[in-house]
Amino acid sequence: MDVKIGAIDTCKPPHTDVGCLPTVNAVTIHNPAVPFNSPESTLGRHLARRLVQVGVTDVFGVPGDFNLTLLDHLIDEPGLNFVGCCNELNAGYAADGYARARGVGACVVTFTVGGLSVLNAIAGAYSENLPLICIVGGPNSNDYGTNRILHHTIGLPDFTQELRCFQTVTCYQAVVNNLEDAHELIDTAISTSLKESKPVYISISCNLPGIPHPTFSREPVPFFISPRLSNKMGLEAAVEAAAEFLNKAVKPVIVGGPKMRVAKACDAFVELADASGYAVAVMPSAKGMVPEHHPHFIGTYWGAVSTAFCAEIVESADAYLFAGPIFNDYSSVGYSLLLKREKAIIVQPDRVTVGNGPTFGCILMKDFLAALGKRLKHNPTAYENYRRIYVPEGHPLKCEPKEALRVNVLFEHIQRMLSSDTAVLAETGDSWFNCQKLKLPKGCGYEFQMQYGSIGWSVGATLGYAQAAKEKRVIAFIGDGSFQVTAQDISTMLQCGQRTIIFLINNGGYTIEVEIHDGPYNVIKNWNYTGLVDAIHNGQGKCWTTKVRCEEELVEAIETATETKKDSLCFIEVIVHKDDTSKELLEWGSRVSAANSRPPNPQ
Repeated sequence: MDVKIGAIDTCKPPHTDVGCLPTVNAVTIHNPAVPFNSPESTLGRHLARRLVQVGVTDVFGVPGDFNLTLLDHLIDEPGLNFVGCCNELNAGYAADGYARARGVGACVVTFTVGGLSVLNAIAGAYSENLPLICIVGGPNSNDYGTNRILHHTIGLPDFTQELRCFQTVTCYQAVVNNLEDAHELIDTAISTSLKESKPVYISISCNLPGIPHPTFSREPVPFFISPRLSNKMGLEAAVEAAAEFLNKAVKPVIVGGPKMRVAKACDAFVELADASGYAVAVMPSAKGMVPEHHPHFIGTYWGAVSTAFCAEIVESADAYLFAGPIFNDYSSVGYSLLLKREKAIIVQPDRVTVGNGPTFGCILMKDFLAALGKRLKHNPTAYENYRRIYVPEGHPLKCEPKEALRVNVLFEHIQRMLSSDTAVLAETGDSWFNCQKLKLPKGCGYEFQMQYGSIGWSVGATLGYAQAAKEKRVIAFIGDGSFQVTAQDISTMLQCGQRTIIFLINNGGYTIEVEIHDGPYNVIKNWNYTGLVDAIHNGQGKCWTTKVRCEEELVEAIETATETKKDSLCFIEVIVHKDDTSKELLEWGSRVSAANSRPPNPQ
């Protein structure tokens, strides 16, 4: 049975599984046939309609001479809005953030100088399994195959440098330099991005977007993408082996990982938790994918820096099921997790491994988890053990009047700001650890980029996420060092009328790197951050800024941001001591440092 992907009037998928687009019926298209050789039957119009069909209503980009004609056609599409960014890197980050909220994102840049600039953001989206359509305005079709040297290149008559760079960070590349196969290449690229939940690259020659062609003479038919199916025999065998493994355990637990999103298995994971009664934890990069109000939720499992009492329950279990994990040096805290393979069931999006025993392929995670839940005995032992040892968290020491603000006091107040109408974006750095400790209310969004960990990601991602999820107020936590990388697109947030609250944590440098390996290079030039944002604001749009140095000022700033300035972009610079970090960062940094500094193995 085929599954319909997207509809003309669709803006937002009914849930937050990235790459899972709405499965509603397509709307009736009035006058679906564009007359043969009509001025409207163009490549540019077809691409614009395709983007709208799959759920993209905002495309981020930077104009350049090779993409200007294409941009004309994109902005002519009534359902599509072009968001001009200050640089290509931020346009890519914005498309990343947009894809997290909407299910798919898109950006448009110019040839090579734009393409290589956006490349870092595309690599990040690839690492996070985000469907992202990167469109590049390419050279005139007549220049291919000639010995000409073009501007925006490295001075060689070879136009493939950009393509070669994108081949390793996209799942499909389409170079459209003639109209005969343009329809096929564009449709294949977009559908592949949706199927694989990865970025794709589409290069379109600058002279082609406005030329009518018979292949574009009809309204594009909405995509029908055949769903992947589990091997029934393999599924039954895997479920039987896993059920036997878990049912004989005394205190099993289940842990959600980041690949649950690409597997569209978040709901199935919760159903398994309900059916089994097991204690439920998440890996740090899966925070927000499992409802934290679930009755058996015990927190974030992150080895030595886990939520209080979570690691003790997970690592002492005699069986644990990990759904969609990524065990890298960061998530394993420098390879220091106290887990044993023989106790683990590892469930990847299309494969299951039971202990040291068999591996079962061609099995979809969501099918496996749903079927497994029906075969497990209800066993709340691990959760009951958690309840026995659990001690409620204390509160930070009370601040003296006008005492310098501490980070733990800051986040105590942040906790009270969260609701189903908010979403949290955490920048790479100590915000990772502080935001992990936040308890997310039902419906509260949460995003961060743990696998790629590119500092500066959150500025563009905040722009994109807020543009896609206008019903939520985004609360972003950005360190001063990260902000200096990508600060310009505060301008674009103002231009779009966004009402994000940004907490700029000013502690004088790259704190996360200080805790891994300190040196003078981790100290940065201090900026007048509120002054910078005021200059960018320049009286255009709604913007409010303030500096906070103590708890009294923080309380006043939060009250203003959430009440009188609730419709404005609010930029709150929080000035804290350079050594004021979470205890989790101190522990994590020392372990990652030890992993990084291992001597070479003897040859």
